Amino acid sequence: MRRFRHWTPRYIYHRLGVMLYERTQPDAPWLGRSMVEILETWLKPGDRGFEWGSGRSTVWFAERVGSLVSVEHNPVWYHRIHAELQRKGLQNVEYHLCEDERDYLSIADKSPPESFDFCLVDGVERDQCALSAISLVKPGGIVIVDNCNWYLPTDSRSPFSRKPEEGPYTEKWAAYCDAVEGWRRIWTTNGVSDTSLWVKPAGMREWNHSVKDVEQLSVDVTARLNSVTSQE
Repeated sequence: MRRFRHWTPRYIYHRLGVMLYERTQPDAPWLGRSMVEILETWLKPGDRGFEWGSGRSTVWFAERVGSLVSVEHNPVWYHRIHAELQRKGLQNVEYHLCEDERDYLSIADKSPPESFDFCLVDGVERDQCALSAISLVKPGGIVIVDNCNWYLPTDSRSPFSRKPEEGPYTEKWAAYCDAVEGWRRIWTTNGVSDTSLWVKPAGMREWNHSVKDVEQLSVDVTARLNSVTSQE
């Protein structure tokens, strides 16, 4: 019964709204209506994108931007989306199946820093991917995190949201929050799940870190948090 405690009248109302939108917009990414509408006007035909976690977004992006690098860990889902890309004749996607965690994360290290206009974090190892996205996007580019309410503190009423007093979900999420402090942020919610984007400031000093560097950064942030806690 615990799994259904969030099924309040408010949630059911929002859930039905999401179902109606997804039924009437079968090709739209599962990022929430508000975020999809923002991206519709934000993206340009010449943009380059990178996404961790493929799906509707892969095809949707490919139809709107110049090129896309997509990384997927689930072979069943990979072959399904690959078939859809072929069916639609979309050839501007560099699509990777990486079932191994290290391979999944290391794809980002093969691209030069600040070489993408947007990055979508919507797969596994999201905290690590979000940190990697910081160096991949150009100044003025955006980092999009789906289901951000599961990992970052918020006042959102969407189910399973982290409360402000709980703080970020992991040390790496804490490191991400520290790194993007001061970035312009747009947080959207449909009452079921939340999606947020951050805009990389123009003129920001290059933030270029490999997977190993990011892991060390999260260790440093953890030590800082522990130090603050011990002083309280």
